[in-house]
Amino acid sequence: MTSLFGGSSNPTASPADMAARLEQVKNSIHNELALQNAQELMNKVTDKCYVKCVPKPGGSLSSSEEKCLSQCMERYLEAFDIVNRTYIARLRKERVDQQS
Repeated sequence: MTSLFGGSSNPTASPADMAARLEQVKNSIHNELALQNAQELMNKVTDKCYVKCVPKPGGSLSSSEEKCLSQCMERYLEAFDIVNRTYIARLRKERVDQQS
């Protein structure tokens, strides 16, 4: 019989087996969240840059619209990267401060 998480529901599974399965589930959830966050980021970038750079949608993009979209997306992702790195550094610092 299989459990909710796809593993065996064997009650005699060793603690090491259970810990390994738990780690697999955690990794799977982490990966799914990362994918969801990346998709959300790309949707936001697309929406915001499209609104800014394509005032009158048509059958195709002009060269100035393409250039604007490219620069907008680049700046948005660069800003996101800066914020992300700063946030991670802050979390690490807080973790170190808590351990002291």
